[in-house]
Amino acid sequence: MADARTAADAAAMAQRFKALAEEKRLRLLDRLGGDECCVCDLVDQLEQGQSLLSFHLKTLKEAGLVDAQRRGRWVFYCLREEALTEAREFLERLEKAARRRSPCC
Repeated sequence: MADARTAADAAAMAQRFKALAEEKRLRLLDRLGGDECCVCDLVDQLEQGQSLLSFHLKTLKEAGLVDAQRRGRWVFYCLREEALTEAREFLERLEKAARRRSPCC
């Protein structure tokens, strides 16, 4: 999704930004930056309940921001760099467009 100009692309980007608009999810993404983690590790690091973290991780996964891989009975999560790049590129396009427009006031 290099561009959020189609309705489907805009909907996917909106889902990503909605997932990012939550403090606990931002903290989760910060913890995942660079490493993959199991929910059990995140419970200890963030001092949050497993069910709450699982809910937030599910939201992040559905938004395409994290990947999950099951190993035995554990699920390991990691950031999806591609999704973060797409969100950054979308914001950069908005910023460039804002710089090009003439002032409204």
